[in-house]
Amino acid sequence: MTALDGVFRREWGPAVAALARWSGDLSVAEDAVQEACAQALRVWQAEGVPANPGAWLTTVARNRALDRLRRESARPGKELAAVYEQVNTSDTAPELHPVRDDELRMMFTCAHPALDRSSQLALTLRLISGLTVPEIARALLQSDSAIGQRITRAKNKIRKANIPLRVPPPELLGERTPHVLGCIYSVFTEGYWSTGGPSAIRDELCDEGVRLARELCALMPGNRDAHALAALVLLHDSRRRTRVDEGGALIPLDEQDRSQWDRGRIARGLEHLRSAEGALGSYLPQAVIAALHATAPSWQHTDWATICVAYDRLVAMTDSPVAAASRALAVGFRDGFAAGLAALDAVADDPRLARTNTVAPIRADLLRRAGRFDEAQRWYRVALDGSGSEPAAAFLRRRLAECVTS
Repeated sequence: MTALDGVFRREWGPAVAALARWSGDLSVAEDAVQEACAQALRVWQAEGVPANPGAWLTTVARNRALDRLRRESARPGKELAAVYEQVNTSDTAPELHPVRDDELRMMFTCAHPALDRSSQLALTLRLISGLTVPEIARALLQSDSAIGQRITRAKNKIRKANIPLRVPPPELLGERTPHVLGCIYSVFTEGYWSTGGPSAIRDELCDEGVRLARELCALMPGNRDAHALAALVLLHDSRRRTRVDEGGALIPLDEQDRSQWDRGRIARGLEHLRSAEGALGSYLPQAVIAALHATAPSWQHTDWATICVAYDRLVAMTDSPVAAASRALAVGFRDGFAAGLAALDAVADDPRLARTNTVAPIRADLLRRAGRFDEAQRWYRVALDGSGSEPAAAFLRRRLAECVTS
């Protein structure tokens, strides 16, 4: 079953995308592919996995969808009747269309600006990544019912607003692509920086974020921002297995075993970074920062001057107080921790930071490194009050204990 589960996850997104393009209905596509997977589970365990499992699933799903549409079209007043009429007169089977084009359509549909960010993310994880509703609920720290309702509302909105399942025309491509990039990055960050729950890392979301970012580069090879995003997630992901110890406790960057970093991912990330040269979006300076960390021979030899320059560009581009607060930590390593605290003071009162737990842990870290342990203790306690995930809280408690003993 484990081997088949991997096949289903790999083929789910392309199959749903192909059926959605063919039928024009996301629910019909998703239900048909789900039924095809159930049939495959019975057939493949007895007869073995076919040479082209994706084509098998898509063909079976198409037949299932056609049967459903035929039944629905016979019922008076059913809105699927028009859909059946459309697909019944088409001779083009979905498996004949390039899969990559279909997946790109689905990415743009899931990340449509008419949907809120949470709905974009849930829909992407369901329709493209193939995660189940309970898996998505665990990943997003919501109830199964809340996620199910969110996905249903998003699909209904797409259908009722007649949002086309296609890549937008050239004049709209520029304004839509950032939504796709942001949605993919959200998938990755939900896995890499868990904001709540018992685990610091969710591997399946990290893997899917990396896959989607690289797939988007293949779909849009000339898009520099897509390459910048791929570089960013690959360079971060190269450190994934060193970010926690065997017990699941967080390991900060300066304590990680660099010999265990994934050099292949670093090399591929740097390739995407070179392709991203000239990108105008915020992913490029973030990728530069990640690259400088990934290529530094040691923590002591980190190029903090260039990292600060990249942060300067990021803050200028985004006006993000979170980025400005993170920049303060880099300033502390470049110019001294007193300078870092002064840089943090300059942004700490930004009201947008009140909704985050950003300032307290950075201030506590700078104070600890400056040897001001009594003050650091107070700020670690403030940071603990706003901590989400248990691993993050455990790390803060560890630092607090170090300050107490010091």
